[in-house]
Amino acid sequence: MLFLPSLFAGQCQTAQKAKCVDISLSSCTDVTYTQTMYPNFLDQKSREVIEYSSEYILISVLHNLLQGECNPDLRLLGCSVLAPQCEKDKVIKPCRHVCENLKKNCLSAFDAIDMAWPYFLDCDRFFAGEEEGCFDPLAKLRGEVVVEEDLPSDLPATFIQFKHHSYSQMVSTLKKTASRCSHIATTYSIGRSFEGKDLFVIEFSTKPGHHELQFKYIGNMHGNEVVGKELLIYLAQYLCSEYLLGNPRIQTLINNTRIHLLPSLNPDGYELAAEEGAGYNGWVIGRHTAQNLDLNRNFPDLTSEAYRRAGIRGARLDHIPIPQSYWWGKVAPETKAVMKWMRSIPFVLSASLHGGELVVTYPYDYSRHPMEEKEFSPTPDEKVGCEKFPLEEELFTIWHENRDALLNYMEMVHRGIKGIVSDKFGNPIKNARISVRGIQHDITTAADGDYWRLLPPGTYVVTAQAMGYTKVMKRVTLPIKMKRAGRVDFVLRPVEIWPNKLLRRSMDDMNDQYDPLELFDPHAQHAQARGGSQQVREKPWWWSYFSSLDLHKPLWLLKQH
Repeated sequence: MLFLPSLFAGQCQTAQKAKCVDISLSSCTDVTYTQTMYPNFLDQKSREVIEYSSEYILISVLHNLLQGECNPDLRLLGCSVLAPQCEKDKVIKPCRHVCENLKKNCLSAFDAIDMAWPYFLDCDRFFAGEEEGCFDPLAKLRGEVVVEEDLPSDLPATFIQFKHHSYSQMVSTLKKTASRCSHIATTYSIGRSFEGKDLFVIEFSTKPGHHELQFKYIGNMHGNEVVGKELLIYLAQYLCSEYLLGNPRIQTLINNTRIHLLPSLNPDGYELAAEEGAGYNGWVIGRHTAQNLDLNRNFPDLTSEAYRRAGIRGARLDHIPIPQSYWWGKVAPETKAVMKWMRSIPFVLSASLHGGELVVTYPYDYSRHPMEEKEFSPTPDEKVGCEKFPLEEELFTIWHENRDALLNYMEMVHRGIKGIVSDKFGNPIKNARISVRGIQHDITTAADGDYWRLLPPGTYVVTAQAMGYTKVMKRVTLPIKMKRAGRVDFVLRPVEIWPNKLLRRSMDDMNDQYDPLELFDPHAQHAQARGGSQQVREKPWWWSYFSSLDLHKPLWLLKQH
């Protein structure tokens, strides 16, 4: 009889219904929900069992294994299976379409390291359809989780709230703006940040998809320089409102220009800077990406190559190929996304907005060690004058101080000449070169044979040429009061023998044989496998990550060859 109470207690405990408990897994603390339930979908019955499992170790080290690709998307997706969302003592499955999209985008990253897709991310087995009441575990990354402030209902549609926008608030504002001006505006992403946030763009155009004159602004390259980010959010709202109100200046601009605004190139760094708070941010915190990379120093430095080529007769100083050595270092996904963006769209004019203070020459501009060019060398007055994260009450004044300058610069895109290069049958010629005598900066035609060349007023000799065609020259005069680009078309005739000089230059353009951008998918952040044959091994190199496991090593990650 002495053992009956404990026996009955055990029976009662077994019969108890499972309840929601707080999530205590260190790799899953940033999910969009706060509670989970044991056992999970893998029948793991406690936090301790999960933490010592190969599945949990995998999601904890995916960041290193995939070199940051598809991060943190895959980790959060794994968390939705290992620590599923629980509400009112009921488990909710993650959405199947989220899993399917992520697998489609990220499978090549696993292929690059010769790893099989994890069984617990089986989209059919552990995920559910929207009709079943699923949830999106990646909603936070897409800016969908937004806590909006209650604004008065009588505010005009043109109202702009001059405040600092979190990442989610920025995405929400841009989407609402595009929805209000859906006939002239749309939103899209050029890729992902290192931590998985979409690099969100709003585009204004009456001819979406048509080349026309294309302009772009980029803000927040340094995450703690926030003024540019906010100005572009305000500019998007202003362009929409003023177009709807019939402002002739704005309507002319949008009717004749495709405008792309990327408010935040470094959303990960911004979040770090925002934690410090407006008015208190220093020079460093949030400046770099989550990879600790300065995006302003991460793009290829082609200066030395330009100087080297300057002494070579006939060598081109424009469209200089990226040195192969550049790809051997750390190239941020944000950097790759912008480079891919620039390659896919023929932007005529662009600007990247920085903030802090006007540049001032100061005697202390040196490093403690003469060879350490990047070493920070503060002045005695370092704490005076540099404000990168202003208080919200300053934003209204900053907007009005910069609004006309932003508009004036966009309008500059219409200075110069534009036209189409085609053959005698009217077929467009892609990659034809447009040269201006006396200016060592050629441009090339886009896929439709169209080109745009910025030029101030004056008289110029303009040449169009392409491989297999004759060269055509035209004399062009641009008057001082000309407000729109002049139209100058070229018709090239085919030749049977290419000039040696042109052939030599065409071969010069082909010397960039290694180009990871051709394979880089900025949305999926696919891993890039460098050239060279892999050594045959009994187990892949990443197997050592699971060396602490004895009987439960993840054989399911090994591909069956």
